[in-house]
Amino acid sequence: MWKISKSFLTDPLGDVETWSESVDKVLGCKAGQIAFREFLKSQYSEENILFWLACEEYKKIKTAPEMISSANRIYSEFVQTEAPRQINIDCGTRENITKNICKPSLTSFDTAQKLIYSLMARDCYPRFLKSGIYQGLLRRSDSR
Repeated sequence: MWKISKSFLTDPLGDVETWSESVDKVLGCKAGQIAFREFLKSQYSEENILFWLACEEYKKIKTAPEMISSANRIYSEFVQTEAPRQINIDCGTRENITKNICKPSLTSFDTAQKLIYSLMARDCYPRFLKSGIYQGLLRRSDSR
């Protein structure tokens, strides 16, 4: 499922020190995404980064059929009540997405994505920086 870039293979930890600057630094590189995902998995909240990444890919879609297909996949996997990886969003946001899923646009998931980003930035990210996963990567990076 994860495509690992050549730069990740040659220098996967090159940016580890910068990850403490902001959640955007973590989300902005493949190695950061993988490490953050592993941490979130250990916290039983992996659906947050998976949803956020799915939304990032969704925004790049160019064709209507692909948009409809992808929107329905994101909706059924993350948004609908009792979804296998249901994200924690307010009922108003969930209802709005549900109401408009039959005619999706590139902004269909923006509000939910912002909520999940906020949750990750405020709650998950500070715990990630204190985690054994991040601290271990930081030590490995420092010793090089």
